[in-house]
Amino acid sequence: MGKIEGNEEARAALQALIEDRREDYAGLSRLLGRNAAYVQQFVKRGSPKRLSEADRATLAAYFGVPESLLGGKPEAAPAELYAVPRLDVGASAGPGSLDPAERAREQLAFPPRLLRDLGARDLSALSLIRVTGDSMRPTLSDGDDILVDRSDAATGLRDGIYVLRIEEALLVKRIALGPAGRIAIRSDNPDHPSWEDQDKATLAIVGRVLWAGRRL
Repeated sequence: MGKIEGNEEARAALQALIEDRREDYAGLSRLLGRNAAYVQQFVKRGSPKRLSEADRATLAAYFGVPESLLGGKPEAAPAELYAVPRLDVGASAGPGSLDPAERAREQLAFPPRLLRDLGARDLSALSLIRVTGDSMRPTLSDGDDILVDRSDAATGLRDGIYVLRIEEALLVKRIALGPAGRIAIRSDNPDHPSWEDQDKATLAIVGRVLWAGRRL
């Protein structure tokens, strides 16, 4: 029923345009390269049931109206963006946390759907920080921006890349879970140290890294 009503609305809209602009059916049919009765049959009899995409586009351009008025799909509304605060990599507000409200120096906008697709649990808990050093090369390089989800930290810890604090140093490392609450903290760059047997309970996990961006 929805499709039939939509086609009726398209025919009514085209009829109104024809009357308002004082056009004629035969002239519009010739514009489309169709037989002289084509547009009149569509408007008055519903034959064809709907305009082809090419015909709809031609008529919409001729009348200067959106294709949706003549039965096309509605144009997508502009996506709303969510501003994520960007912090200096060392900016922090105590062990195991970042404070975007006080330490943000700028913001970067993302579509909320993209953030959800990346695995963000709580958009308000997202922060961007700058990587320093090359301990995570080739995965992360010096100067990369990383998106950190502070709501995805110790309670849901699993294999992946995390920002964590060790002895007051804010680090970006790969974590691999082991048996009995033990974990490995690894640098992707073999020239930097890794810690293969650590007690998870002793770590201050800031958040999980969801995305990385870099200058090419």
